[in-house]
Amino acid sequence: MTVRKAWIAAGVAGGSVLAFVMLLAAGVYIVAGNLAGGVGGGAAKALAKGAVPAAYQQLVQTWGNLCPAINPALLAAQLYQESGFNPKAQSHAAAQGIAQFIPGTWATHGVDGDGDGDRDVWDPNDAIPSAATYDCALAGYVKDVPGNPTENMLASYNAGAYAVIKYNGVPPYKETQNYVQRILSLEKSFAAPVGRVDPSKQAAGAIAYAQKKLGTLYLWGGNGTADQGGRFDCSGLTKAAYESVGITLPRVANDQYNAGPHPARDELLPGDLVFFSDDLTDSRAIRHVGIYVGGGYMINAPRPGAVIRFDPIDTPDYFGATRVTEDGAKALPTTV
Repeated sequence: MTVRKAWIAAGVAGGSVLAFVMLLAAGVYIVAGNLAGGVGGGAAKALAKGAVPAAYQQLVQTWGNLCPAINPALLAAQLYQESGFNPKAQSHAAAQGIAQFIPGTWATHGVDGDGDGDRDVWDPNDAIPSAATYDCALAGYVKDVPGNPTENMLASYNAGAYAVIKYNGVPPYKETQNYVQRILSLEKSFAAPVGRVDPSKQAAGAIAYAQKKLGTLYLWGGNGTADQGGRFDCSGLTKAAYESVGITLPRVANDQYNAGPHPARDELLPGDLVFFSDDLTDSRAIRHVGIYVGGGYMINAPRPGAVIRFDPIDTPDYFGATRVTEDGAKALPTTV
């Protein structure tokens, strides 16, 4: 939703770029049918670039390897789901801090992660190690239960270890089943891909929607509604483009970054979301997003006073990209 500070003119004739993009957009469907692979599995997962704020990167990487049931990307997904990496978060249910411990659970499972002599739920140096320790304790409680140890651990986190033991696995509670699936899907957006990432079959439709908006004047907070004259800001455009093909994204750019895995610059495909930031170590600082169309260009709503247009992506503030997936988008919390 935020605006890029520096912009470079595309320097390409609109008609020729549009024709080029149309070919690329149509080709996405072909590529989607031909590419194999996707995000690799396995317990050891490196964190995606900037997916965890730099202040917590080493903590998550270290404590995310505490036991076989967790990994750094999974731990990051839980922290994002709980608080959006906000160490001051507090819920109406009295959950506190970056890991959202309630006082009773903290009293039992909080640890002095930084060895300074206290256990402070508001200090990520204690709370992140405590979250990992709690996960591993839950995994230990249900270690003899059949099924996937990580899924059983997550189910225990949501419904309690007793329920997992009682039902010999993830219990038949819709809320718990949804929580397990949500964290496992969200985990993929925090893990660096280990192979080619499948393209989105909806990408061409999202590009086609954005193309129809070329020349529309930017509006801060714009969602394209009639009362706004059909105008958009950057994340309003990307949200509307993917909504037109049945995928609901969060409203702001830094949350849209977590809607799927992250292809490298040389692996970009039309339809990928591309992000920009002044802090290249922290996805929470992202302030602009566009839709990649190929050839080093994106469609985007750049800034007040400008219109939706093509711009190059290879600028110093280029942060990275996300290949939007339906499961990834559904996994995102409504507020963080």
